Amino acid sequence: MIGKDINRAVQLLQDGQLVAIPTETVYGLAGHALNLKAVAQIFKVKNRPSFDPLIIHLPYFSNISPYIKVIPEAAAALADAFMPGPLTLLLEKSDRVPDLVTAGSSLVAVRIPAHPVAHQLLTKVDFPLAAPSANPFGYISPTTAQHVDHQLGQQIPYILDGGPCEVGLESTIVGFPGGQPTVYRKGGIAVEALEAVAGPMNVKQHSTSNPHAPGMLKSHYAPRIPLVLGTPEDYLQQYAAHKIGCIRFRVPFEGIPENQQLVLSPSGDDQEAARRLFAGMRQLDGQALSIIVAELLPEAGLGRAVNDRLRRAAAR
Repeated sequence: MIGKDINRAVQLLQDGQLVAIPTETVYGLAGHALNLKAVAQIFKVKNRPSFDPLIIHLPYFSNISPYIKVIPEAAAALADAFMPGPLTLLLEKSDRVPDLVTAGSSLVAVRIPAHPVAHQLLTKVDFPLAAPSANPFGYISPTTAQHVDHQLGQQIPYILDGGPCEVGLESTIVGFPGGQPTVYRKGGIAVEALEAVAGPMNVKQHSTSNPHAPGMLKSHYAPRIPLVLGTPEDYLQQYAAHKIGCIRFRVPFEGIPENQQLVLSPSGDDQEAARRLFAGMRQLDGQALSIIVAELLPEAGLGRAVNDRLRRAAAR
């Protein structure tokens, strides 16, 4: 059921049930992060492997102290600049955080969402929420309440509607191994913006098993129709034009029907491209296509994060 009753969502979460919640990045499948049954249910509903850790969500950065051991100086600077917002910090966890949440890691991923509905909800509960994206594991992340309802509506009691997500990509995850700021997942904050605050960043590529942070698996965010990287020209001899979908940055491809094309941003705005990516992928995935051909964006700003999602959607 989709609705806007925050108090109902609060009661369900307090009772150990799951609620889909809006954030500025994507919709999350939220549960009481300190309740092992609720956390286990998140993994079950998503069909998510237990080695892939979860992010905990809190209303204010000042609330994180019971759940971590230390805040590196660079982490504090990044939090001051980008929290609340699409940033997740990977920090050494305290014993209060269940190992199930972190997949046995000594690190916990912490986020302070900027979405007003998520913030209001978090201020009404006295515990953190574990909340990965509200979709079946490996599929395209949801950016509207209707996306969640289409995929998980029969498995959860409530979807809290906060409208379309403004960012449209998951948060950027930054950790601090050996004191070095390190991007574990490209996301809604550009690497360049992080470096302007905390200096040079190491940037991790994806991981195929036992990731240290959420969202690091090689194959992820994938539509059901096979997605490949390249240009439709490479596939017109193999597939009829009406069976090819394409994702382009600024300019459509001549020869493919318009309704089979997703042009992310005619003006070349990487933020608009990020915001439109997942919803557009879903729209293409709902058509009778044989293949989706995606063009990469320039490797700058949020283009890096969009390309990361496209590469992982193409990984098989």
